[in-house]
Amino acid sequence: MRVEKRKIIHLDMDAFFASVEQRDNAELKGKPIIVGGFAENRGVVATCSYEARIYGIHSAMPTKIALELCPDAIVIPPRISIYREESKKIFKIFERYTSLIEPMSYDEAFLDVTINNQNCPSATILAKKIKEAIFDELKLTVSAGVSFNKFLAKIASGYNKPDGLTIITPDRATVFIEQLPIERFYGIGAKAKIILHELNLFNGKDLKEAGKEILVKALKTRGERLYSMAIGIDDRPVINERIRKSIGQEISFTIDLNDELQLTEVLRKLTESLDEKLKMDNISAKSLILKIRYSNYKIITKRSSFSTYSNEASIFYKHASDLFFNIYEKERKVRKLGVTLTVLSDSTGNGSPYLFNFNNSI
Repeated sequence: MRVEKRKIIHLDMDAFFASVEQRDNAELKGKPIIVGGFAENRGVVATCSYEARIYGIHSAMPTKIALELCPDAIVIPPRISIYREESKKIFKIFERYTSLIEPMSYDEAFLDVTINNQNCPSATILAKKIKEAIFDELKLTVSAGVSFNKFLAKIASGYNKPDGLTIITPDRATVFIEQLPIERFYGIGAKAKIILHELNLFNGKDLKEAGKEILVKALKTRGERLYSMAIGIDDRPVINERIRKSIGQEISFTIDLNDELQLTEVLRKLTESLDEKLKMDNISAKSLILKIRYSNYKIITKRSSFSTYSNEASIFYKHASDLFFNIYEKERKVRKLGVTLTVLSDSTGNGSPYLFNFNNSI
């Protein structure tokens, strides 16, 4: 096992939108709530409280299906401006501890605290302080993962949600990775999982013992990255600024669908959700990719470009629906739909690469 000297914290707010709503309305505390569109408008779930998640509700699920799983769930429309303000406060707290902050979204970030503003030698102590500050000042909870690289810190933060704190030290990393199911590794989706299972590879130990050559043969460049993770290596630095190449959203259906009206409505909601994200970060896009995964796991993707940069949901939906009717195979049932916006630009729309950093990510 290669031991890194870096000290990385990954912080992920717990059910962020839903937690803000429960904090601001005492009557919602302890109740299953859905933040998203209403069922009668064919809305989808943006996020939901942990009380709702025990019923199997998850983000991007149609609200109608979510209410079938939990009829008592309370649906609340998103308050994007409020969430954005809370996000700014959260990142201001992060800034007290380090200047090396890599936002992944408005409620999630990596912090490199190897050298920090508190002159504290312990990343674990700093993670505890950050958690306490967010709760004391904002009355919200965050889960933290602490480790010596980004891969392990990210896995750790999701290991004991909500309000979790998981530390993976170098001497604990080998055992932790060996027991980790392959689907918990970054970049392993349903198709890759099937390929690896066919090779009798089910966890980190299997991946390590299989070796790089077998993984590369099975998954090409992803296989090389996967092997590095399986032996605990992730050299990616925490960076304040990076060029963001795409932003996407997808939904897996509980029941495979072949109803064109339902499917196009899901596309509409996906594009509206992406539009909200772009406007929240003042981004525009010039290209859209539609992905359809059928019940037999066959995947079809198709790209369409716009005449100019845009952050309008109506344009995204038109291109997504046009692509859908161009490639959709009516005799097949759909398991998953996804929309990705690419060729991103800053708010000027002049083609400048969108730099995803602290100041313009929230």
